[in-house]
Amino acid sequence: MTPTSDGPPTKSADESGPRLWGVIGATGTGKSAFALDLVEALRATGRDAEIVGADAMQLYRGMDIGTAKLPERERRGIPHHLLDVLDVTEDAAVAWYQSAARGVIDGLHARGADAVLVGGSGLYVSAVLFDFRFPPRDEALRVRLEEELDRVGPDVLHGRLRDADPSAAARIDPRNTRRIIRALEVLAQGDSTHGGALPASQTPWYPRTRLLGLQRDRAELVGALDHRVEQMWRDGLLDEVDGLRRAGLERGTTAPRAIGYAQALAELRGEIERDEAIAQTQSLTRRYARRQVSWFRRYEGVRWMDGATAAESLAGSMA
Repeated sequence: MTPTSDGPPTKSADESGPRLWGVIGATGTGKSAFALDLVEALRATGRDAEIVGADAMQLYRGMDIGTAKLPERERRGIPHHLLDVLDVTEDAAVAWYQSAARGVIDGLHARGADAVLVGGSGLYVSAVLFDFRFPPRDEALRVRLEEELDRVGPDVLHGRLRDADPSAAARIDPRNTRRIIRALEVLAQGDSTHGGALPASQTPWYPRTRLLGLQRDRAELVGALDHRVEQMWRDGLLDEVDGLRRAGLERGTTAPRAIGYAQALAELRGEIERDEAIAQTQSLTRRYARRQVSWFRRYEGVRWMDGATAAESLAGSMA
């Protein structure tokens, strides 16, 4: 992929084989619907295609309303991979996801089908698209760090990370003990943390890759996101979260911190009122969308389109 701002990437020498499509952009820009349109357009040209999810929270079974997961009845009969594959008590780890997603993509390519990777979890998307390698794990070291965490608390460990790798510490929430421990584990092995950042070189993992980005006017997007959060509560997010509590949501380390779910849990516990839960979720969602825009804007070779009219640009996007 060669850098461009608005045009498609330079073609590779061999265009006859299956492709990997990346549909990227901030939450609320219409990626899910556009991915369906893209698959149908590809099939109309004789190329089979299926969708591979790249949303860290849509990996969880039962987390539907708060993640804007497309209901099965609205998927137009198109297979979607890597949705509903984890229990809420399990961790969603990017290294695991990279292996799982690439395995699915390899399987699609092996039978001649294109893969459409769609989602807004920037690190997950990057881990699949680029030559992104993760340091090995040291289970004994991890156990020692977890024991130390129990003794001294997360502030001490986050401070140690800040001294050793300020860039990584700045990107990791001081309350996210899993990521703090992983970063310290990597540093202790003499490696550098990825710090939640793009790889230094955006070398494609797969040569026939096309990146399509969706964007919306900022004011329009903010209004849409605020409305969507309100609709989540009207659609029964609180009941969904109440059911997930019985499935062990609060025992998980990743799922209960998801935007919207953490606030719904707080409301169910009586810690905040509904208006405050909604307001917090709206604020965090807007902030998350800003981070997504910044993240994906650094990608090279993306064809950017207005989310409202992207389907009309499909013919040019598929060239």
